[in-house]
Amino acid sequence: MIFSSFEISSEQKINVQIENHIKEGIEKGILQKGDKLPSTREISKVLNVSRNCVIIAYENLENLGIIKSLRGKGTFVSTEANTIDGDLTISWSHMVNDYGNSCRDLDIIKTELPWKRGMISFKSIAPDESLFDIEEFKRSFLNIFSTEGDKLLNYGYAKGYKPLIEYIKKYMEDKGINVDQKDVLITNGFTEGFDILLSTLTKRGDIIACEEPTHNTAIKIMKSHGLNIASVPMNFDGIDIDLLEKTLKEKSPKVLYLIPSYHNPTGIVMRGEKRQKVYKLCERYKVPILEDGFNEELLYSSSHVAPIASLCVKGNGVIYVGSFSKVLFPGLRIGWILADKNLIDTLESVKRARTIHSSFLDQAILYNYMESGAFTRYMKKIRKHYRDKYNFTLQQVKMYIPYEYIWGEGGLHIFIKLEGVSGREVLKSCYNKGVVFMPGDIFYNEDNGSDTIRIGFSRVTKEDIEKGIKIIGDVVKELSYKI
Repeated sequence: MIFSSFEISSEQKINVQIENHIKEGIEKGILQKGDKLPSTREISKVLNVSRNCVIIAYENLENLGIIKSLRGKGTFVSTEANTIDGDLTISWSHMVNDYGNSCRDLDIIKTELPWKRGMISFKSIAPDESLFDIEEFKRSFLNIFSTEGDKLLNYGYAKGYKPLIEYIKKYMEDKGINVDQKDVLITNGFTEGFDILLSTLTKRGDIIACEEPTHNTAIKIMKSHGLNIASVPMNFDGIDIDLLEKTLKEKSPKVLYLIPSYHNPTGIVMRGEKRQKVYKLCERYKVPILEDGFNEELLYSSSHVAPIASLCVKGNGVIYVGSFSKVLFPGLRIGWILADKNLIDTLESVKRARTIHSSFLDQAILYNYMESGAFTRYMKKIRKHYRDKYNFTLQQVKMYIPYEYIWGEGGLHIFIKLEGVSGREVLKSCYNKGVVFMPGDIFYNEDNGSDTIRIGFSRVTKEDIEKGIKIIGDVVKELSYKI
């Protein structure tokens, strides 16, 4: 009998010991699938224990599918011993395709120097979470959940939450854009929107034109899709018009990607007259524009400039990709694409094939928050806060860091061209002194920008801004003396 050598221990419950003993018998092959086990009455008599303990042990084992009791026939083993010592080993690094390798190689979170606790970090251009309207957001959550909670926790629609779509249409119309014959697709932030557009409109080997420098995430996505990037240098007022025309004429890019407002990384705002010139060139050469509405809400030193999309009154050649991530709750990951309604119809299917839809709960909460007027009040508060911090940071940079020039006039960062020193050499020395920032070369497609750096100040205290900028300045001066 299987329990003939069983010894009861006082350190563990009896039913647990019985369960383990039967499991061990199965694993060792003593008990085979289909073998009949002793009755609970027999075991309690042999072990001199309460029958209830044996019954509990059997019930637990049956719940696990290890044994099975058949009325009038007895209890039987219903599983087999795990005799396979699995060793299926795959060399995943050899299986990863070009897309995966490209994403990995261009992932600056993994390739750039990481922030460490206690450091002063100018890397981030995310909003300062201490400014978030937590109570207003909580109120919006409770409001929408009390009325639509059951629906919002179910599957939604790939295109997005209809009230939010209508709100964004009105929001874009207020920016001067003609939304007739256009539609909106809600995305998981700018990144998914841009990726969906390139996946749908381009193929490997196509040429895409853009400013240089430009958004690092955009460079990563363009390269991961195997696109050839035609970089057009920037002047102090935005993209070089003459070089842009040369590029459009000679290279016939599939699309032109632009960040006309509060450009990342330079902070440049392209003026209305220049926007018209860019639009007219694209109209002449029949090149669609993909406009990135980066940080459009954070202009500090002049009046609002209408998006390039507002110039395309009768046509459909401008696609606008928007997001509130740099000013409002980036953790929600909500962005949108405003484009020709027939294109949105296709993009909706691409979205559905990938992620089914973006979180309907998040979309509904954001809609309730925006519609309540909380967003307008929040923007009034943070514009002043970030404008003061921008001016303070700019003052510190001019005071402490030797520079050739400083670009930009708004946003949450400052872009600096240093005087004859390498941004990465400055970063290396600063890192050892507890300060980290973004080297400017990551925003360039070609091997340019080695003497530039980007300073993100949104989440840094004024005390640390002054301290950190002074350290950067001291390092720049020290390296300059060695040249």
